[in-house]
Amino acid sequence: MNNIIDTLLHNAIVLTMDAEMSTYEPGAVGIAGDKIVAIGPDEEILQNYQAHETIDCQGKVLMPGLVNAHTHVPMTLLRGLEDDSRLDVWLLGYMMPVEREFVSPEFVRLGTSLACVELIRSGVTCFADMYYFEEDVAQATADAGLRAVCSQTVMKFQTPDADFYEESLASARTFIERWKDHPLIVPSVAPHAPFTCTEEILRQTAELAVEFDVPLHTHIAETATEVENMRQEHDMPVIPYVKKHNIFDAKVLAAHCVHIDDGEIHTLEHHHAGVAHNPSSNLKLASGFAPVTAMLERGVNVGIGTDGPASNNDLDMFEEIRLASFIAKGASGDPTALPASLVLQMATRIGAQALFIDDITGSLEPGKRADLILIDLATLHNSPRFRRNTDGIYAQIVYAAKSNDVTDTMVNGKWLMRERQMLTIQETELLNQAAEYAVQIDKFLIEREHSVLSKLIAIGGASEVESFEVQVKVQIQETDSVLEAVDKADIEILHYRHYHEYDTYFSFQDPKQGYLRYREDEYIDESGEVSNVRYRLTLIGPEREQHFPSDVLLSRSRFIAPATHSLRFYREYFKPIDEVFIEKDRVRWRILFRGTEFYINLDRVDAPELGYFLEVKSRTWSKVDAEHKATIANELLQFLGAAVDGQVTADYIEIIAPNAVQP
Repeated sequence: MNNIIDTLLHNAIVLTMDAEMSTYEPGAVGIAGDKIVAIGPDEEILQNYQAHETIDCQGKVLMPGLVNAHTHVPMTLLRGLEDDSRLDVWLLGYMMPVEREFVSPEFVRLGTSLACVELIRSGVTCFADMYYFEEDVAQATADAGLRAVCSQTVMKFQTPDADFYEESLASARTFIERWKDHPLIVPSVAPHAPFTCTEEILRQTAELAVEFDVPLHTHIAETATEVENMRQEHDMPVIPYVKKHNIFDAKVLAAHCVHIDDGEIHTLEHHHAGVAHNPSSNLKLASGFAPVTAMLERGVNVGIGTDGPASNNDLDMFEEIRLASFIAKGASGDPTALPASLVLQMATRIGAQALFIDDITGSLEPGKRADLILIDLATLHNSPRFRRNTDGIYAQIVYAAKSNDVTDTMVNGKWLMRERQMLTIQETELLNQAAEYAVQIDKFLIEREHSVLSKLIAIGGASEVESFEVQVKVQIQETDSVLEAVDKADIEILHYRHYHEYDTYFSFQDPKQGYLRYREDEYIDESGEVSNVRYRLTLIGPEREQHFPSDVLLSRSRFIAPATHSLRFYREYFKPIDEVFIEKDRVRWRILFRGTEFYINLDRVDAPELGYFLEVKSRTWSKVDAEHKATIANELLQFLGAAVDGQVTADYIEIIAPNAVQP
C-alpha cells in the first residue's frame, strides 16, 4: 500500500545539494506537512507514495532554495539613493541621516515586504538580515512565508530605534524571547561592527547570544581602512580584537571578512564561525577581494550574500553566485578556482551551515524542511544542454541561468510562488508606497543638501564621536589648590598634556546646524616651546538630551574631521553668518578617580580675557555610564577644591556669545 503524503513533485532534475551531491534524473520529492519525507528516482517514489497533489515538473531543475547569507532587506526603500560615492560619504552623508529621519516600524515592514517579493521571485527561501526594528522585519518575513535569521542591530551610535545602545540590547533580548522557536524565524543579535561598537557591546551581545543559543551576526574586516585603524588604535587586527572581547563564545556569522590573514582564517575555523561573502557589494564599494578559496580550504563555512539593496543594488543571488566564482578565478589567476558545483553549495547547504540552520534547510534530505525551488533551463540563454559531464548541470545554473528562470518557490512545505505567480504578497500597492517614500526622501535630501554636516563629510575623514559628554565647568580665582589636589593619592594620573588652543567658532543662519569649531592645537613641551601642532574641525550640534539632576550631562551630536586646509578656505566653504575667536592656555590631565576615567582641564581664557576655569569632562556611548560619571564628576570637582554652586554646563562659545547658537 502506498504511503499518503501531501505533495509529490516528479519528472524533475533533482539536485539534493547534500554532502554526497546526490542527483536524480528523472527524480522525485515527497512532502508531508512542512518536511521532506522521500527523495529519489522518479519511478521508485511514484511506486511507494501517493499524494493529495502530484505535480509534473516537466524536466525542470528541482533543488534547495537559495540562502542569502547577509543582507539588510528594509533598505530596498533606499535602493539607488546614492551611488558612486566614497564609503564615508555614502554612509555618513546619506544612509545614516536618511535612516534617522525615516526608518520606523512602518518603513521597515514595507521595505521587508518588497524585499520578500524580490527574494521569492529569484529563488531565495532563506536569508540572514541585520537592521533596526528587527521584530517588524521578522513579522513581515513570516507573513510572506519566507525563512530568515533576523538580527537586531546594536551599535554605539544613536539609531532609528534607540537613543542609546542599552535600549538596543534590551530590544534584542525581548525580540529573542518572543520569537525563539518560531517555525520560520530565528531571532538573533547583531553588534554592527567592531568600529561601531564598544568593547562592552561586543561582550554583552555575545553573552546574550550564548544565553539563548542564537547566532550573532556582525560585519568584520570589510575595508582596509577598518583594519588599519584597528591596528593603530588597538595594536592588533580585527579578528583578534573581537576574539579578545569574547565574540566567538557565540555562534558568529561574520559578513565580508575581506581583509583577513591566514591566522585569522584559522581563528574563524577553530571557533566554527560562518562567513558571508558579498561579492557585488565589495566590488561596488571598492572594499576588495575576500580570500574565499583559502577560507573554504581551511574548512570555514562560507555562504554568499547580496548585502543590502542600497549597496548592491539588488537581491539577486544568481548574480552573486556567478560573480563569486568569477572573482575567485580572476583574483587568483586560476580558472579552476571555485567551480560551479562548489559555489552552488555555498549558496545552499554551506550557506545554511554558516547561518547555523543546516539541520533544517540548505539541502533536500528526508527530515529537513521543504524549502525548494524549480528552475526552467529550457530557455534560449541556457540551450543546448550537454550531458557528457555530470557537473554540467551545476555550470548551467551558475554560469547561464537567470533569476527569472525560477518558476516556483516553496518554503516550509507551502507554495509562495507557482508558475511565476506570487501567492502570499501582492506587490502593486507596495510599489506605490515605495514611490511615496522616494518623494519624501528626495525632498529631505534637497533641503539638507547644503548642510554643514554634509559639507564636513564631503571633505573626508569625518567620524562621529561619543554621544554623551559629561562636562562640568566652574570659574576659579587661583590654580594652586587644583594643582595640589591633582597630586594627591586619590587621583591616578594616566597622561599629562599642555596646549595652547586657538578656536574659531562658525555659527549659521539655521540654529539646527549647530556650530563648527576650527581648532589649532599647539603642543607645549617641558621647556615651554611648541613641539607639535594639530588642526581639527568639530561640528557640535544642538543639545538633544535633558540634563541629569546633577546638571552636568551634555549629550550632543558631535562629528570631527582633520582640518587639512586653511581657515580662509573653511570660511569660504562653509559660509558662516558669524564667527567668534577664543584663545586659551590648557593644562590637561587624563586621570582615574574612584576607578573612573576623566579629563581635568585647567584653562586660562586669554581672548576674551575671562580668567581661569576648571573643567571636569568625560565621554561615553552609554547612557548608564553617563549617569554614573555625572555623579562622580561632581565629587571630583569638590575634591579639586572648586565651589559646586558656580557650575557651568555650557561650552565656552555659549558663555562668550550666547546668541551665536540657539539650541
